[in-house]
Amino acid sequence: MKNEAVATAAEMKRIEQAANEAGLLYIQMMENAGRAAWGELTARFPAPGRLLVVTGKGNNGGDGFVMARVAAKAGWQVCVWLAEGEPKTPDAIANRELLRALPVTVLDAETRPDPRGWDAAVDAVYGTGFHGALRPAGRAACELLNQSRAAGAFLLAVDLPSGLCADTGEAAEGAVQADLTVCFDSRKPVHTVPQAAAFCGKVRLADIGIPDLCHRL
Repeated sequence: MKNEAVATAAEMKRIEQAANEAGLLYIQMMENAGRAAWGELTARFPAPGRLLVVTGKGNNGGDGFVMARVAAKAGWQVCVWLAEGEPKTPDAIANRELLRALPVTVLDAETRPDPRGWDAAVDAVYGTGFHGALRPAGRAACELLNQSRAAGAFLLAVDLPSGLCADTGEAAEGAVQADLTVCFDSRKPVHTVPQAAAFCGKVRLADIGIPDLCHRL
């Protein structure tokens, strides 16, 4: 991974827009991000196990759907909890639809899964757009993820732990405390500030295919 720059949420949005306009479509970036995070997770598990994926309604959830799909095809027992209901963004919706043909248990927002018994859990609830306090559904999602970690699951956060502000590292009450955070293309300020370290755990930077030129536009 060549890019060691730090990008704010607004800068990352511009970088992704430039990449999309250059031909790397948003949905391909989502695919690349989900697969990169999945690669980091499976590096820690020699054999398939039980995976819980908790998703929000935006593109962070879409990354989680990609992970769920790849995991199911790799023989994992996968459960997806739609913590905020069905996704709302086009690329996340497209990846949600791909799960329907796979042996993946998908639970609606009202059907809370048991936090116990998972080998790994994925936090795909909120991304770089989060700031302020957690809404009730988000708070419930973060609580379940933290409970799953307390029960022995390895907890991976997609891009940043839910409940943290990407630009300041400020943590909302009840924010996710991850074992590993996989951030995409560029580190955000949250990945570099000391006060967020206890929430991010180990931070890994993943390449999602964005050309170097897009960082200079």
